[in-house]
Amino acid sequence: MADKEKEEQESLDEAVKVSEQISDEELAHIMAQYDKGSSTRHFKGVPKTIMWGLCIAFTLFVLVINIGSLYSPFTGANIFRLILPPQVIRTSFVGLVVLFSFLLYPANRKNNVRVNYIPWYDFVLALIGLSAFFYYALRFETIALQRMAFTQMDFVVGIIGIAILFIICYRILGLPLVCVVGAFFVYAYFGRWIPGRFGHRGYTWHRIVTFLFYTNEGIIGTPIGVASSFIFMFMLFGAFLQKTGIGLFFIDIANAIAGRATGGPAKVAVIASALEGMVSGSSVANTVSSGSFTIPLMKRLGYDKDFAGAVEAAASTGGQIMPPTMGAAAFLMAEITGIPFSQIALAALIPAILYFSCVFASIHFQAKKIGLSPMPPDEVPKFLPLMLKKGHMLLGLVAIAFFLFLGYSPTRAALYATLVSIGLSLFRKDTRITPRACLDALELAAKNTISIGVACAMAGMIVGVVLLTGLGFTFANSMISLAQGINQEVLRMFAVLFFSMLASLILGLGVPTTAKYVILATVTAPILVQLGVPLIAAHLFVLFFGTDADITPPVGLASYAASAISRGNPLRTSIIATKLAAAGYIIPYFFVFNPEMLFVGGTPLQIVMLAVFGFIGIVAVAAGLSGYFFGPMRIYERILAFPAGLLLIDPGLITKAIGLAVLALIIVMQQLRRHRGGGSGPLPV
Repeated sequence: MADKEKEEQESLDEAVKVSEQISDEELAHIMAQYDKGSSTRHFKGVPKTIMWGLCIAFTLFVLVINIGSLYSPFTGANIFRLILPPQVIRTSFVGLVVLFSFLLYPANRKNNVRVNYIPWYDFVLALIGLSAFFYYALRFETIALQRMAFTQMDFVVGIIGIAILFIICYRILGLPLVCVVGAFFVYAYFGRWIPGRFGHRGYTWHRIVTFLFYTNEGIIGTPIGVASSFIFMFMLFGAFLQKTGIGLFFIDIANAIAGRATGGPAKVAVIASALEGMVSGSSVANTVSSGSFTIPLMKRLGYDKDFAGAVEAAASTGGQIMPPTMGAAAFLMAEITGIPFSQIALAALIPAILYFSCVFASIHFQAKKIGLSPMPPDEVPKFLPLMLKKGHMLLGLVAIAFFLFLGYSPTRAALYATLVSIGLSLFRKDTRITPRACLDALELAAKNTISIGVACAMAGMIVGVVLLTGLGFTFANSMISLAQGINQEVLRMFAVLFFSMLASLILGLGVPTTAKYVILATVTAPILVQLGVPLIAAHLFVLFFGTDADITPPVGLASYAASAISRGNPLRTSIIATKLAAAGYIIPYFFVFNPEMLFVGGTPLQIVMLAVFGFIGIVAVAAGLSGYFFGPMRIYERILAFPAGLLLIDPGLITKAIGLAVLALIIVMQQLRRHRGGGSGPLPV
């Protein structure tokens, strides 16, 4: 009888597994819905081979122009003699991005269903867009000699090029970024009619278009320069890593580490997403790739569907701030601030660890609260055999960190790490990158670069308008003037930080990370720098909140993608994810008031103490929000836990002492109640 019941239970478990599996078609649909950059056309047969070859040619072209600017580590001589002006390289890159955008991305999803179909007007638009940007590339010397005296033909070509960018931005990145860039255009033209300090003299369309299209302060400015070099090389590195099967390996590692812990699947999601974030620059892509495994597993072991989706969304969003590679925005930060990328990655280390510690602690408390079990032992791989079998794959990430901290440029570090990863893959048959897989990686790198290239070109226009109109200076002065009515310096700083946080969250809604960071770095970060915040702290502050916008209601794209997998409520998933990622809203304030946490000055002891107190404070906040610590928390304990955690994060010694005392009081109350039998055991689900 017992055997029969066991068989029935096993059959039921298997049925649940099957019912909650997410098919590849469903995942592709979710990616297309919440990450439009993944919604490409479908090709078969000869057209597929042609498109495959064109993508490889595009990757090789960009690779050659990048290698052409590198020097041999042995002789110090130029590896290639292909030395082109940056304007020609960047304009050619944008022209090719435009071409592939029309070839790969349909105007609507109905066309996406049709195989081997590209409408005639997309060929026309692709040719027009390519011609507009190659017009500048081929006539660069002539245009440069004109010294800003642009002809009517130059103006017309500029209008065409900008219009084409708006079209492909709408196709690939969606309406929010189109509206943001359009608003900046309107501001540039109508500034003369805007009253108050935000008004300016206004500019003609001729001046706006030529400035944004032909100068290094617009479309071909810093963002596109970074996209065509650093970001592209890291996309190439990530593509080769994917071909080794490292994504599944990350999930296996996470399972081996956390699968046997209480609430194992959710903790697996945190670890896997942190690892995948090292090679993925998209919150949505990270959510879908690891969430397709972790979310159904969480639901099967008893997690609420909205909570399961929220865990994955919160963890995946944090992947963009996870060293050593972080997301694409970190390379833009290095170029915009002039701070070496290795220093940025090091500065983000402690904040990233604290972020994932908060999510991890929140999950642990929730699992204890509702009495969830670990994963079944037979589904948990053994750590040591797994590392012996595939651990060499991690050396590619170690290599890139090694080259970066040796002082190599991100371009060189990514190139050498790619070669190391290819070499390492040859040691085992199941990870080996074959010649065909190498070519497929080149194709994947091209496709992954397209959406980032479009985002950076659009972001360049925002930077151009800000520089042309002086909006950044005006906005900074307005924010500072607004805060000057507050007498206390700390409160004044907190007020400016709070308004900067709101601006970062609002400007980041529905906008790709690369574009949102450029907006925030141009408009918001200078305010903090003027108030005396260290440069790296100011830029990491806006980057943290820009990435948090991916889970923040009402338009948290990562949360919405997770809810599509969990089949939960998008808004509730987004709210829970925000609660889980509370650290993401606290840590930026922490490192602004304690820049030593970013390795900006300070002794090793100070840095360690900040990290330790920060960890304790973050855990206290997570406990207060979840309602469970060593046992279920009473309402007054939850009310006390939150400020206690914040006091531990505060830089003052007295506030830290008060925070520790309050936290100790909560622990004592919990333990006394537990010994009396009133605080142990799970709460009802």
